[in-house]
Amino acid sequence: MTADLEMDIKRRVRNKIGALAVPDVIYAISALPKTKSGKIMRRILTKVAQNDHKFGDTSTMADESVLQELLTTRCISY
Repeated sequence: MTADLEMDIKRRVRNKIGALAVPDVIYAISALPKTKSGKIMRRILTKVAQNDHKFGDTSTMADESVLQELLTTRCISY
């Protein structure tokens, strides 16, 4: 992700939703962690954002490689 793209995303969020919704960090990943039924696993995203590696039960995750990608991308971004 380029710096220009990141700034454009942040600008659009600020204009459409408001300044409080502008994300501090944006990660470019191929997919979100989802259950086998297609629901986004928000608790996993929260744990990754908090740098907490105790994810609990991930047996319902459709593709566990997404979790590894999230962790790897997060480490590179900081």
